[in-house]
Amino acid sequence: MADITSVKNPLVRDLRALKDRRAREEAGQFLVEGEKLLREALACGLAPGAALLEAGREGEFYELARLLAAAGAQVHFAPRHVLEAVCDTKTPQGACCAFALPPGWDLAVAPDRIAALDGVQDPGNLGAIWRTADAAGFGALLLGAGCADRYGPKAQRAAMGSGFRLPSLVAPDLAAALMDLRARGYQIVISALDGAPFYRRPALGERFVLVIGSEARGVGEAVARAANLRLKLPMRGGAESLNAAVAAGIMMYELCRDLGD
Repeated sequence: MADITSVKNPLVRDLRALKDRRAREEAGQFLVEGEKLLREALACGLAPGAALLEAGREGEFYELARLLAAAGAQVHFAPRHVLEAVCDTKTPQGACCAFALPPGWDLAVAPDRIAALDGVQDPGNLGAIWRTADAAGFGALLLGAGCADRYGPKAQRAAMGSGFRLPSLVAPDLAAALMDLRARGYQIVISALDGAPFYRRPALGERFVLVIGSEARGVGEAVARAANLRLKLPMRGGAESLNAAVAAGIMMYELCRDLGD
C-alpha cells in the first residue's frame, strides 16, 4: 500500500534533488539505487535517511524494509512512477534510499597504496577504477579537482559498492598533494604514452601512488612533474592507447603482484 503517491511530495523532491552534485554536498547525502547496493551500503555502516520502495512489492521487500528501518531509515512505499521520477536509471529496480556520504581519509595518515585520478571525466571509468582499486588491495582513492563527480549515480553504479568501502578524497591541488606524499617516501607513478616499459619497471617498495590521467589528454603537466616514475603499457597491436579503466586495472594488479599479494 503506497503512503506516498505524488511526485510533488516534499520528500520526493528532496530525493530527486540528490541527482545534483551541489544538492548532495549541501545535504551530506547521496542516493543509492537497487536492493543489492542498499544492502551493501548498510553492511558498510552508512547511515540511511529516507527510503522509497515500490508499492505492490511489500512482500518482496519485507526484509530490506526491516533492515533499513532498523538502521534508522524512514521507509516509504510509493508507486512505480514516483520511483521513476526519483531514480537515475530508466528502469528502476524498485528501491532507493538516501545515505550519508561516506567518510573520507586524511592525507596526513595516508595508506601505503593509493590510486590517484587526474581529470578522469567519465563517471563510468571513475567508478570502474574505484572498484578495481578496492579489489586489488589499494587503500584509498585520490581525485584531482577535474574528475567526474564521485557520488553521482553513474560513478556509484560502476563502483558497485566499492564507493562505500574504499575511502576517497578530492584534492583541490592534486600536484601539491602528490609532492607532499613523495616527500614522505611514496613513489609517484604515472601512466604515460612516453613512459618507460611497464614490464621492465624497477621495484617500487610498499608505498606508492599510481596516477591515471584523463581519457583524452592523459596526466597533466603539473601532476607529471610530481612523478618520479613514468610507465607505459606495451601496445603490440594497432591501438594507440587503452581505456583509462582497463589500463588502471592492469597496472594496479601488476604493481600489487610485485608485493607478493
